[in-house]
Amino acid sequence: MKRRSASTQLSLFGGAAAGDGLAPHAESTRALAETLPAELRLGTSSWSFPGWRGIVWSEARSEAQLAREGLAVYARHPLFRTVGIDRTFYAPVEREVFAGWAAQVPAGFRFLIKAHDACTLARFPTHPRYGARRGETNDRFLDPAYATDRVVAPAVEGLGEKAGPILFQLPPQPLQELGGAAAFAERLHAFLDALPKGPIYAVELRNRGLLTPAYVQALEAAGAVHCCNVHAGMLPLAEQIRRVDPARGPAVVVRWMLHDGLDYQKAVARYAPFSALVDEDEATRETIARLLMTSTQRRVPTWVVINNKAEGSAPLSAEKLARRLAALRQPPTRDISTLPSTVSSEERSSE
Repeated sequence: MKRRSASTQLSLFGGAAAGDGLAPHAESTRALAETLPAELRLGTSSWSFPGWRGIVWSEARSEAQLAREGLAVYARHPLFRTVGIDRTFYAPVEREVFAGWAAQVPAGFRFLIKAHDACTLARFPTHPRYGARRGETNDRFLDPAYATDRVVAPAVEGLGEKAGPILFQLPPQPLQELGGAAAFAERLHAFLDALPKGPIYAVELRNRGLLTPAYVQALEAAGAVHCCNVHAGMLPLAEQIRRVDPARGPAVVVRWMLHDGLDYQKAVARYAPFSALVDEDEATRETIARLLMTSTQRRVPTWVVINNKAEGSAPLSAEKLARRLAALRQPPTRDISTLPSTVSSEERSSE
């Protein structure tokens, strides 16, 4: 199945032909990419990692250079049809910035956009980056007017048809700050229901106490989806899938973020420069692959975004996941050695 044609744009890595800038390893996955279902969009969480040289990039580039120029090369990787934008979690991004990203990728590419955390924090943390608002109650928490103006409208207008899901990630915060699980579910439904219709809205929890039947009902009533995420603060992925059954919804969104037993800083220290699989997580890979089998068989649009902190190198994790899904999609081999070579006399007499 041919999913997209090669880009004819010049490479930003020196103005050479379009294939330049992309590592030979990436080119070698083209046949694998052609076996994947059209409903699946696989990618990584951001792209500006120098350690991906030889995996995604053919040349050495700094993080700053890749942040400016790497997206066009990343989007030519055969496996990658989406990318998670993390920058938008920390501050609003204007329409022109989204439009600039959209101009660098092929027509079939879609972005997964994280809403910035002013939408999803009930109270601002005491971290210095929150400045004078540290510790204050956040009046923009689950405010649909603010989210529409500062998140949804710029993304949709700037990205156009290349806009994918808009993700509202709720950082870890005490249940009492949210009014309790039941009140949170009610407020979440009101928020999602008031957002502009059209985009796919996904919600990612980092507090397992919020994943209640009321939360699931709130999502279903608003036409939104639960982002199945692999993170220390959440229930195991298989349990999330059991509670939510994501393949029943309008889309499936998966974020494979963090290896079990590690926090963010420990994972960075262990895995940098993100050039190899250090801690393979075969159980999680299998769970995701089987969810993708179900969702794509049902023709549900499916997004999977993988972080370097999941196993050590997001592009290599994506390739391993793609190979496992391709294997699951192969029809079972029939063992003909046990079949009779001719029809028996008893079978002939019964015809």
